[in-house]
Amino acid sequence: MAFETEINEIVNTILADYKEERITNRVDLFDQPDTLVVQDILTKMMKIVYPGYFRENSYRFYNTDSRLTVLLEDVMYNLNKQITIALKQKEGNEGKKQEELEEEAQRMSLEFFRKIPKIREYVETDVIAAFEGDPAAFNYSEIILCYPGLYAITTNRIAHELYLLGIPLIPRMMTEYAHSRTGIDIHPGASIGKYFFIDHGTGIVIGETTEIGEYVKIYQGVTLGGLSTRGGQSLKGTKRHPTIKDRVTIYSGASIFGGETVIGEGVVIGSSTFITSSIEAGARVSIKNQEMNIRSGNQKDLRACELEDNDSWYCSCL
Repeated sequence: MAFETEINEIVNTILADYKEERITNRVDLFDQPDTLVVQDILTKMMKIVYPGYFRENSYRFYNTDSRLTVLLEDVMYNLNKQITIALKQKEGNEGKKQEELEEEAQRMSLEFFRKIPKIREYVETDVIAAFEGDPAAFNYSEIILCYPGLYAITTNRIAHELYLLGIPLIPRMMTEYAHSRTGIDIHPGASIGKYFFIDHGTGIVIGETTEIGEYVKIYQGVTLGGLSTRGGQSLKGTKRHPTIKDRVTIYSGASIFGGETVIGEGVVIGSSTFITSSIEAGARVSIKNQEMNIRSGNQKDLRACELEDNDSWYCSCL
């Protein structure tokens, strides 16, 4: 009996805590998008973008057109519903009637679906870039079915179009879901050109105002970030992240910061570099004279391996 009494006391204490003025105590389950529904929409969007690779198994169809028609209508209905809910969170919409929100959501939904051919056009170039840029790639199917980088890029292509329409929450929910699956963090605001290839990918961070050109290749652990976030919300809307021009290669562990930082066309950036200023076109950036010390198990036989100039992304100890 004492145990039950203590349980009741604890429950009452927690319930009382919910009455405190805290952000975490806000209860509006019907005024915010449903995370699981948004994830399901993204999963179905993958089936729309890659119809020959990811199929809807809930229904059986005699032809592809029938299957895609049902899939498109399903996503249209659910996305429109989630956008209507998300618009309640948008600044300036506090006093709008439900009918007004629904009308705005319908307009946004239709505009987004008109962008699907463009999304598929860009994704096609990403698949080609991955195959041509990775000698380990067996074929296009392996890239589409297996590569986390392509999944993260495709998610960004979808979420970016929603972001450009001014839809709150949903684009970020999509990219953060991809982040949780792949370890690749691309903000939906990032603008990315055609033929973008992420090799391996884990630990990549691409900030909101990043601009990436065409034929860019990025390896794992790369950060395209802002110099400082001390300004907090006062920095909203400013260019905080770098611009990467066409045909740039950025090797693993490199960090590039700042909204005024521009990496010129054709630049090659070596591993572990830290860049906060612009680099002219055609340059090669590397860490010079970095020293690696190796100790044997008995703490003797100290050796040093000095990385060669312009070749900071590999080390050969002979």
